[in-house]
Amino acid sequence: MFATTISPAGEEGRTGWRASPELAFGLFAGLAAFALAALSPAILNDSDTYWQILSGAWMVDHSRVLRADPFSYTAAGQALSTQSWLAEIVMAQVYRAAGWAGIHALFGAAAGLTAFTVARFLRRRIDTLPALVTAVLGLACVSVSLLARPHMLALPLLALWTAALVAAREKNAAPSYWLLPVMALWANLHGSFAFGLALAAALGAEAIIESPTSRRTAIAWGAFLLAAVAAAMLTPEGWRGLLFPVHLTAMTQLAHIGEWQASDFTHPGPLEFALLGALFVLARGRVRVRLVRLLILMGLVHLALAHARHQMLLGVAGTLLLAPALAAAWPARNRKTSPLPAVAAGLLLVLGLALRLSVPAPRGQDAISPQAALAHVPRFVREMPVLNDYAFGGYLIWTGARPFVDSRADLYGDDFLSNYAALTAPDKDALASSLAYYHVRWTIFRADAPVVKLLDAMPGWQRLYADNVAVVHVHD
Repeated sequence: MFATTISPAGEEGRTGWRASPELAFGLFAGLAAFALAALSPAILNDSDTYWQILSGAWMVDHSRVLRADPFSYTAAGQALSTQSWLAEIVMAQVYRAAGWAGIHALFGAAAGLTAFTVARFLRRRIDTLPALVTAVLGLACVSVSLLARPHMLALPLLALWTAALVAAREKNAAPSYWLLPVMALWANLHGSFAFGLALAAALGAEAIIESPTSRRTAIAWGAFLLAAVAAAMLTPEGWRGLLFPVHLTAMTQLAHIGEWQASDFTHPGPLEFALLGALFVLARGRVRVRLVRLLILMGLVHLALAHARHQMLLGVAGTLLLAPALAAAWPARNRKTSPLPAVAAGLLLVLGLALRLSVPAPRGQDAISPQAALAHVPRFVREMPVLNDYAFGGYLIWTGARPFVDSRADLYGDDFLSNYAALTAPDKDALASSLAYYHVRWTIFRADAPVVKLLDAMPGWQRLYADNVAVVHVHD
C-alpha cells in the first residue's frame, strides 16, 4: 500500500508519500476488469443467475440452508447440493438491495479484485511491459466465464490462495496458516475450492522434491495441507462437501453442457493467444520453468483444453505459477513512483462502483429470458407440467413456473439428463414417452431447437406462440 518516508536531511527536508509501482499497476488492472464486468450486459448471459438468487432468497427467508429442491417438478424434494450456499445468499441480498445494477457491481468488484491481486503480484516481480502482457493474456482467459455466478465470487480467493502458495515457495517456506480462513470461505462459496487443495498438494510435492531438508519440509507442508482440508470441511456439508466436486466431474452427461465441453478453437480466442504467447516465450529459451511447476502448468492446460470453464483456472493460477520464472528473465525495476497514479486509479474504482449502483440495469428479453413467449402463456397453463429448453430453466424458476429441467446437473443426475439429451436430439420415441410419463401439457424451446419441428408434426400439439427467441406448444 502507500508507504510513508521521511526524506534525508539536506534533500527535501519533509515527509513525502510514495506508492509502489505494483500498487498502481494492480489498481489500474482492477479498474479495467471492474469496468469490463460491471458495464457488460454479457455478465448476465447465464440462466443459473436466476435460480441462484432465488435459492439465496429462500435461505434468507427460511433462516436455514436449502437442502431439497423447491423449484422443479421432476426433481421436487430431492436432495440438493449446498456447495454455493453463501454465494447465493450474497447474490440474493445484493439483488434485494440494488437490483440488477447491484449484481453488475458485485461481480464487477469480484473481477476487479481478482485482476488487482494477479497484476500486483506480477508487477512486484516482473518489469512493467512483460508484466502487462502476462496480465492481459492471463486475465483474458477469464472472459469465457465472466458470468454472474458463484465461481466469480470465489475467483479472488483463487488468486489470493495461489499467490500466497507461490510466495511461500519463493521463500522455501510452508504457507502461512492465515490462509486457512481463505479456504473455509472458499469452500462455502464454490466447489472450486478442491482445486486449491490440489494445488497446495502439488506445490508441497515440489517443495519436498527440491528441498535439501525434505523431511522437515514434508512435515510443514503436510501439516498445512491437513489443516486446509479441515478448514474446507467447515461447511453445512461437512466432510461430504469434499466429495461433491468428485461426484460432479464424474457425471457422464456433463458433455452436453456448453461450459463442460472442450474449448473451441474454430475462432481466435483468449486461450489460443495465451498458449501461443507462452509457447513463444518458452521456445526462446530465456525463461526456464522448473520440472514440477511445468507439470502443474501442463495439467492446467489440459483442464482448459478439455473443459471451457477451466480456462479461468489457467488464466489466473497459471499466470501466478509462471511469475517466478518470468521474474528471473525480466526482473522488476523502478521501485519508487509518484502516488498520483495509484490515487487516481483508486478514485476511479470508487466512482465506477458508485455510478454502477446508481444507474438502473433492467433486464429485457434475451436468449435465456423468453419474456414475450411466457407472457403469452395463460397462468393456468403455466401451472401445468412443462417440457422446457435447458437454457430456459432458470427463467422459468424466476417467474414462478416449475421447469422440467434446469442447469443443476448434479440434482437431476446422469440418467435423467441422458433421456433429456435423447428427446431433444430429437428422438421421437423418447419425446413421446417423456410427454406421456410426466403429463406434459405445454413446451417452450429455443426457436432454433431441433425438437421444435418434431413438436410441430406431433398429433395433439399446436403452436401457441413463436418469436426469434422461443416457441411455445400446447397440448389440445
